[in-house]
Amino acid sequence: MAARFERVVAGLYRQTHERESAVRRYEYFRGEDPATYYCLLSFDDYHGFLAHQSSDHHESAGPALRELTEEMRLEWIDPLQQASPLSPTDPQPLPPDVSPVAARYHERFDPIGEPWWDALRSVASEPGHEAGTAS
Repeated sequence: MAARFERVVAGLYRQTHERESAVRRYEYFRGEDPATYYCLLSFDDYHGFLAHQSSDHHESAGPALRELTEEMRLEWIDPLQQASPLSPTDPQPLPPDVSPVAARYHERFDPIGEPWWDALRSVASEPGHEAGTAS
């Protein structure tokens, strides 16, 4: 099953990078435990994420992924703007012309963000904030 999973996600990786302009990172990694995988994905913004989730290639891979996975968990992470070139994780309203598939993903995966992120974002953007210090 692991080999088949890797073939499915390799195709999804290739199609995502070929067909999507808003993708910044879309990569899969094997974990320490058998049959454990991680996917790091980042897009220009939340709408790019919705476009990916509702794309034909993602929807086509869905049945095989559901068949091959016991558990899948999505966790929103927030790049440190002073230590990452990736876009911050910010919620955006659903565009009025969005497809029903994208609206379904918006309901399921709406990024709320963690309250503690905002305090650190404002500190990191202050003038004179020193790199390499944490409190």
